[in-house]
Amino acid sequence: MLFRRQDRKTPAPRVEWIELQLDGEALQVALRRHPTARRMTLRVRNATRDVAVTAPLGISLSTADAFVQRHAAWIRTRLCRLPEPVPFADGASVPLRGDPHRIVHRPGARGNCWLETEDDGTALLCVAGDAPHVARRVRDFLKRQARADLLDAVRRHAAALGVEVGPVTLRDTSSRWGSCSADGALSFSWRLILAPPFVLDYLAAHEVAHRLEMNHGPRYWRNVERIFPGRRAAETWLRTHGAGLHRYGVTP
Repeated sequence: MLFRRQDRKTPAPRVEWIELQLDGEALQVALRRHPTARRMTLRVRNATRDVAVTAPLGISLSTADAFVQRHAAWIRTRLCRLPEPVPFADGASVPLRGDPHRIVHRPGARGNCWLETEDDGTALLCVAGDAPHVARRVRDFLKRQARADLLDAVRRHAAALGVEVGPVTLRDTSSRWGSCSADGALSFSWRLILAPPFVLDYLAAHEVAHRLEMNHGPRYWRNVERIFPGRRAAETWLRTHGAGLHRYGVTP
């Protein structure tokens, strides 16, 4: 799911664990029973690189276990198809506003994180400080960039629609890129800063438009397209490339 209204909270289902042996290693599969589930469903999540099964409330642990064991080959295939994780480490290439940047650790330099360009045009994301702090500093830098870009886009789209918005928060969500609460508070995934700017801009327009319509009806989409005519290109990019953004900053 790309977007979700955030006007009320649903209690998180209780988690149990099923052990699955894959290629000689034990994999813990999360079992969540949900009151609205009508059948068991299994998924391998790109963002968290784990496996979860959702089941109706009346399903026993042994029944769910048998279901997981029967689908072991499917789980193995899906896990093998996950893109390789890219940690925030010296030498790694990560996208910033859609353009690849090579992380360069400069332990003796002053400062925190900054951008440079080499003579051949290679974009660098430079990090000072000790090696154990590189990943955190890169993540914090990307979050600051994301906040600046999102605040600018939100203000611009809110002015275009003549609406007011509440506070803007950043999260690392795995199931949605943005949300809008009934009181106007907006939430976005900081990973949007990894995507091309038009994708982030669209997400801001999408959530701001909920200040006029808390639904996805025809009037809502007319408002979105009034302030962001290229929404379909952004949605196509997210469907095609969005899941891959979750591999950055993950330790193998």
